[in-house]
Amino acid sequence: MSEIITPYLTLGAILFCIGLFGALTKKNGVIVLLSVELMLNAVNLNLVAFSKLGVNPSLTGQIFSLFTMTVAAAEVAVGIAILIALFRTKGTSDVTEMDEMKN
Repeated sequence: MSEIITPYLTLGAILFCIGLFGALTKKNGVIVLLSVELMLNAVNLNLVAFSKLGVNPSLTGQIFSLFTMTVAAAEVAVGIAILIALFRTKGTSDVTEMDEMKN
């Protein structure tokens, strides 16, 4: 069984690492949001892989994956709204410039 699930887990780990790298190194807010989405999709891939090919196959991982997609959609809506509001006030989408809550 381990040789069947290994490619899915490897792909999930690669996607998660790419998303983590993008979220930690990029300064553009849209790219950071896309990187977070990539990390969530990697988690969804692992959840579905374990749900289908795990020791006890069940629908639990797929149901958690649906909840994760719902949270991701809400995160994108709120994140884009915040980015648009900050772009209108500051004139940039650079995340290092967005420190209004510090003071």
